Amino acid sequence: MLTIVGLGCSPADLSEGGKNAVLSAGTVILRTGETPAAAGVKGLVPVETLDYIYRKSRNFDSLNKNLAAQVLREAKEKDVVYCVDGSVTEDVSAQILIAKRKDVRIFDGPSKSARAFAAAKISSCRSACVSAYDMGGYRRADLPLCVYDMDCELVAGDVKLRLADLFGDEADAYFISEKGAKKIKLYEADRQKGYGPLTALVLDEIPLLKKERFDYEDLIDIMRRLRAPDGCPWDRAQTHESICPNMIEEAYELVDAVGSGEDGKIIEETGDVLMQAAFHSVLGQERGAFSPEDVLSGVCGKLISRHTHIFGKDKATDEAGALSVWERNKMQEKSQKTGGDSVKDVPKVFPAAMRAQKVGKRAAKFGYDFKDIAQAAEKVPEELSELLAAVRSGNAAEIFEEAGDLLFSAINVGRLAGADCEASLKASTDKFVARFCLTEQLILQDGKKMQDLSSDELWAYYDKAKKIYDDQKH
Repeated sequence: MLTIVGLGCSPADLSEGGKNAVLSAGTVILRTGETPAAAGVKGLVPVETLDYIYRKSRNFDSLNKNLAAQVLREAKEKDVVYCVDGSVTEDVSAQILIAKRKDVRIFDGPSKSARAFAAAKISSCRSACVSAYDMGGYRRADLPLCVYDMDCELVAGDVKLRLADLFGDEADAYFISEKGAKKIKLYEADRQKGYGPLTALVLDEIPLLKKERFDYEDLIDIMRRLRAPDGCPWDRAQTHESICPNMIEEAYELVDAVGSGEDGKIIEETGDVLMQAAFHSVLGQERGAFSPEDVLSGVCGKLISRHTHIFGKDKATDEAGALSVWERNKMQEKSQKTGGDSVKDVPKVFPAAMRAQKVGKRAAKFGYDFKDIAQAAEKVPEELSELLAAVRSGNAAEIFEEAGDLLFSAINVGRLAGADCEASLKASTDKFVARFCLTEQLILQDGKKMQDLSSDELWAYYDKAKKIYDDQKH
């Protein structure tokens, strides 16, 4: 039989049940023999300690696995009582043992986090706690927070770096040692004296306006505040429909920021896109239609269900294979059974070139495509001829239609050539703007005005500007 006893933080914390288990055990194993609570057990019965495992473990994750493995080995043939400091529920090695052995008995003791919160005089029903040995798995910025097992400067440094990323270097904290609680800044966590088995770091709740670092919940809270009866008049007036143009604008600004290669701009514009998503989430919650949690659950579920080559049994060895799995799963989720279902699903609000390429690409998946790029290219002069005929007829409706057909044909050629037509057209437009501005600059340098020049003169200047532009580019 395996019994796990939580020793608490001092010899006086050992429960009567825990004490009886220790006294009647065949073998008593202490996770460590170098704590005040462990000293109390050593005064009762002969013990084994696992301090040597600390020295041979590569990291905290392997440490807890090695501790649990040694206890399991000894518990195969005899009754073992495994004693851990603090509470069983807060010891990672104990949790590993509980997961592997269904017959474990538990006698718990006062937790290290409870002691630390009491020392810092912080009380909350929503408090969180985590072992310093398990900080690699800590993700959520819940406060108040206690990080226990911070038993040396090296561990404290790791804790500081992780928490600073979540809360900022200047966040107020309490350094808890055997001497009590000392208020410090978070960046000072690894600069203290007296690290030991009962050392902990405690952070209290941080008011919104004093935060340096924020999470998604903060963003949602801010949006709710802006939408409150006494909130921002502009934000309160918005609807899903009214802020749609903002989302499109912010998405384009993010794409532009990525093109600039400036991380600061990418950070800013990515935040603006997130803000628009949060806005829609809050609007949905106000209507009782959906919540921010629904939105996050939806996208996480979709990522899992569509990546069955990662989270399921499908296989994909390259980019094309992964995309094929994604598209197939997407059609199944959306109950798309025909090519028409897939083609109609391309959003109508896409930029025209992007939508045309996407529609052509989806149609091609069902065999509806040109046999090669040469065949697609034959359509371009055909459509151009029809457009010119429409121009000669002066029929505006025909001109409108044939201009679209010409552009669609040109996009098909670009698609089959492997080009991103939206990006390609953007690049060509940017290039024209640069050449136009350079042409105008050359004309002004000669003391002339663009609008006063003949077509032949303009083209002569343009050719000159084009050569300068191309030389500068290369």
